[in-house]
This record gives sequence, structure tokens and C-alpha cells, in this order.
Amino acid sequence: MATTADTDARLDARDIDGEPFSDIVAELDALGDGETLLLVNSFEPEPLYDVLEDRGFAYETEQAAADEWRVYITPE
Repeated sequence: MATTADTDARLDARDIDGEPFSDIVAELDALGDGETLLLVNSFEPEPLYDVLEDRGFAYETEQAAADEWRVYITPE
């Protein structure tokens, strides 16, 4: 499992007004090979998992608190 210290970029979806999908995609597009994005959300973003797999990303998810989920996303 990646850790917060291992990440190259961080996006806290809780700070985004409205739908965060376009912000997430922009961060994914900016990742280089071997880089990791830490996505923080208030719930487990299960609908995102299929999108990540379809776009060629690996991910690991952990629940850090009742209202904090962390998804570590890396290009495959």
C-alpha cells in the first residue's frame, strides 16, 4: 500500500464545489509513469473504480476515518 508520503499529487474531493469528476480526470491525465495520485473523499468512490480500470490505472483504497477515504492511484 502506498502512503501519503509516497504520493506525487493530492486531490481532496471534499474541497471541490459540485461534481469532482472533471478535476479527478485532469489530475489523472497529469500523472507521469510511476507517479501516484492520492484522492481523498468523504465516501468510498466505488463508481470511479471501473473508470480507473478502463483508463489503465491501478488503485488501492483505505478508510482513514468515518468520513475519509483515501484512494492511491497509479498508472499501470
